[in-house]
This record gives sequence, structure tokens and C-alpha cells, in this order.
Amino acid sequence: MARQRNHGNPRQYPRTARINELLREILADELEHLDDDRLQLLTITSVSIDGDLRHAVVFFDSIRGEDGDPEILEAFGELRWRLQGAIGRQARMKHTPELSFEPDPAIRAGERIDSLLSELPIPADDDQS
Repeated sequence: MARQRNHGNPRQYPRTARINELLREILADELEHLDDDRLQLLTITSVSIDGDLRHAVVFFDSIRGEDGDPEILEAFGELRWRLQGAIGRQARMKHTPELSFEPDPAIRAGERIDSLLSELPIPADDDQS
């Protein structure tokens, strides 16, 4: 008997991808409850957990861009234990991953490309009808 594929089955979605999304949701929710001005207008863009589930990199972006990174990283350093505690309470995992924080390189690269493209001159229409 052939085994049928169930596309609605969560097992079709890789485990680390499900955990990454769960951690992103937990952290985003926890940040909404924090009263720290350094973390205002901040977005958790993604989380990347190691295969052994012991370490996770949290990627973020802020409306302040690169200028706000030092303050944001300082705030995350101070609040890391609290954020890990929230994960420990809300996620059903054997171990709570150790978090590290980095600005999202994809967002920064996209901003740089957009900036370069906006500097290009607009070509004149060479319509010779």
C-alpha cells in the first residue's frame, strides 16, 4: 500500500523552520510588553536556530537603521535572560536556546541596493517614431 502525502501535516515543514517561526513569534510578543525606549520601532525579522537547538541568532531591523544598532544591541544584551525565560515558559523544548542578536543583513543589503538604484540617472526616452 502506497503511503499518501498529507500536505497539511506540520511534519512536512522542517522542524527547525517551525521552531524558528515559534521563537520569532514569542520574542516579538515579549518585545511588545517591554518598556525600553531603545527597542521602539523594532522588528524581529527572523530567527535561525542551530541544528542542535542550543543556540539561536535573532535577526532584527529598526527604523533607525545602522545608527540605532549599538543601542539596540546593548538593550538586547541586558534583556537576553528575560527573553530566553519567555521562550522557556512558552515553548515546549528540552533546552532553551542561548540567544544572540544581529541586524538583518538581508534588509541592510536591500536598503543599499535601493539607495544605489535611486542614484542612477533616469534614461531619456529614445522613442524615434
